[in-house]
Amino acid sequence: MSRLPDADLHAWVDGELPTDRQAEVEAWLADHPEATQRLHAYREQKRALRRLFDPVLDEPLPESLRASADTLRVAGTRGRLPRWPLQRIAAGFAIAAVSGTLGWLAHDRYRPAEAVAEAAMLPRRAAIAHVVFSPDIKRPVEIGAEHEDQLVTWLSRRLGTPVRPPKLGALGYELIGGRLLPGHSGPVAQFMYHDASGQRLTLYVSTENRTNRDTAFRFATEGPVNVFYWIDGKFGYALSAGAPKDELSRIAMAVYDQLGKPQQLQRKETL
Repeated sequence: MSRLPDADLHAWVDGELPTDRQAEVEAWLADHPEATQRLHAYREQKRALRRLFDPVLDEPLPESLRASADTLRVAGTRGRLPRWPLQRIAAGFAIAAVSGTLGWLAHDRYRPAEAVAEAAMLPRRAAIAHVVFSPDIKRPVEIGAEHEDQLVTWLSRRLGTPVRPPKLGALGYELIGGRLLPGHSGPVAQFMYHDASGQRLTLYVSTENRTNRDTAFRFATEGPVNVFYWIDGKFGYALSAGAPKDELSRIAMAVYDQLGKPQQLQRKETL
């Protein structure tokens, strides 16, 4: 058999194949190491996303959803809507919101958009992008480091301002390449690096900051990902990896030295 149906491969990743079919798929994978490597990367990506978002399942419903559910329940008592229990109504709102976009999890769940600075959601967006793309073996970036000039030109044009990946070779990290991603209100850039052991590190660059002027270094842990992030004018930078905090701090300082403006940056951490 030269190729298996994609449905079987995805079912293998999800652990949903019948026992007899699983044996056939695994026999095929034994003869196709590239496909095996790719599917294992998909499985690890799925595990990383679960580690990142499973804690959300235990969080209470946001007050905005509870208030909306209460409004619908009251309307139902007046004959305009079915009289559903509060939990069913609120659960329906939650399912619709989660299905719509991951941005709801990463942005509007906690407050009105205008009330919280861009920096508050920067590390989570960067961590999500990191766990989605860094496990990919075959195509982790859109443009590779061998075409760095094209990458810089393309991302700078799309972001409307010059952006360039910092040089981290002295710290043991070489550029793999980069890609364009959707941000909160426009495009953002992601640069990806790896070290000799294969560990990957990503730099998330946003130009969406409009009001936040706090230029402090901050540290966040988003599931399995450690993130150092900071604001510099309209730019927001977030460095993400599974590397220890001390190592990531050292790399963040090197990145700032190359990309930051000549201004005093207060070193501050919020855990």
